[in-house]
Amino acid sequence: MTPTELAPRFFIAVAVILAFCRVVSWLLAKVGQPPVVSEMLAGVLLGPSLFGLLLPGVSHAVFPPPLLPVLYVVGQIGLVLYMFQTGYAFMSHRSGRIAGTAGTISAAGVTVPLVLGALLVLATDKAVPMRKPGVSLTVSAAFVGVALAITAFPMLARIITERGLAGTRHGSLSLAAGAVDDGGAWLLLAVVLSFASGKARPAVLALGGVIVLALVLWLVGRRVTAALFESSRIGDQGRLLGTCALLFLIAWYTDEIGLYAVFGAFILGVVMPRNERADKVVDTLTPIASTVFVPLFFTYSGLRTEFGLFGDPKVLAFAVACVVLAIVGKFGACWAAARLRGESNEVALRVGALMNARGLMQLIALNVGLDAGIVNSALFTVLVLVALVTTIMTSPMLAYLERRSLRAARPGSQIVASANVH
Repeated sequence: MTPTELAPRFFIAVAVILAFCRVVSWLLAKVGQPPVVSEMLAGVLLGPSLFGLLLPGVSHAVFPPPLLPVLYVVGQIGLVLYMFQTGYAFMSHRSGRIAGTAGTISAAGVTVPLVLGALLVLATDKAVPMRKPGVSLTVSAAFVGVALAITAFPMLARIITERGLAGTRHGSLSLAAGAVDDGGAWLLLAVVLSFASGKARPAVLALGGVIVLALVLWLVGRRVTAALFESSRIGDQGRLLGTCALLFLIAWYTDEIGLYAVFGAFILGVVMPRNERADKVVDTLTPIASTVFVPLFFTYSGLRTEFGLFGDPKVLAFAVACVVLAIVGKFGACWAAARLRGESNEVALRVGALMNARGLMQLIALNVGLDAGIVNSALFTVLVLVALVTTIMTSPMLAYLERRSLRAARPGSQIVASANVH
């Protein structure tokens, strides 16, 4: 299919995606789900699990195979711009004295689900067809562990923003822990890919690249962005152009070293100066990107998901076990770590609920694994289900905790509680 033939297919595909996302968002809003969850679910429903199952001919016409790389690339633009805004907002709402607690939460939230996921694969290898032929048991187990260890940082940030939690203790802790969490998880994924390929280059490149990036940002990053936004010689257009150039340059770099472009975008948002000029650039770049471009990535992932595979009882049983261990490993471990660091039970529960969401970043990791040839279609679908369940449960869980907190804060609640005990 030529570029001239792809262009009209791309336009109609985008129109279908945006319209369907709007319908799903309207429906799920009635049960308290944020738009980001609706976009994720809509992307899956547009794939072979629903649209392709009911209308295979129409699905193939709207989403021909040559169109998938285009959807992927355009979706990356949305992710990069959105994560840039997330990094900017994170520094605007950061709380003091959270580094130690956030680090502990992140370490627990990575280690426990990593171990549980790997043990599940090792225990069920001969019983369930989850391992792709030619892929070692160690690589398969490590990949599942890493996938369960990931937190959907962009999605977590979007939920925090949409619910007005950016300035709260649990919101700040979750953002900080989520950033560290996913950075570590992507380094682990680079190690898994190194083992799968039999080469050390991906892991060495990722680790070395992080060191170089940290040095560059520490020495010159803030100076460059400050000059861009504080110089009176540069107009609004120049600042917008310069920001885009820096954004895509650092996104390219982190993509090349195996940490994925969104982390480069987030880091640039973190080192940006905070002033009206920067606010104007951020407000110009992000709305269309997050509204129009991000849903394209969800659809790209959904087109590769086949829920029909759950017709196999063994695959379904593995999926249920995977979901349970994912929740216990992430929610439970992050809650326990927060409590050990002296946080209140209410804060710890909210942190656990937020960190448990995996949606976007897990989908990214799954696509990387599928493209690298270490994930089969059954395992891909199982882990997509994990991403959906853990993300969909986040908003209801937060709403429940908020209602419980309000009830406890009402005058006389302690008296009533005491009376009920006796």
